[in-house]
Amino acid sequence: MSKVKKEVTAIVGQYTNKEGQTKNRYQRIGSIIETRNGEMLKLDVIPLKENGWDGWAYLNDPKPYEPKGLPADNDDDLAF
Repeated sequence: MSKVKKEVTAIVGQYTNKEGQTKNRYQRIGSIIETRNGEMLKLDVIPLKENGWDGWAYLNDPKPYEPKGLPADNDDDLAF
């Protein structure tokens, strides 16, 4: 069975936060996966950004999976 070792992310644009600071916007574009034949790169998307993608990407540890729309694991907020 394959295992995700790293997430591949790229800068796809910029935005201005409420303090007026310009920040980079990142998008996950793929994964580094450990298979029985060694590590493989799986690109899910090719990032599009103004002036074109420069080809650079970041390798980050995978984030734990959390289904969207569900509360965090905190039983104190549940009403019974």
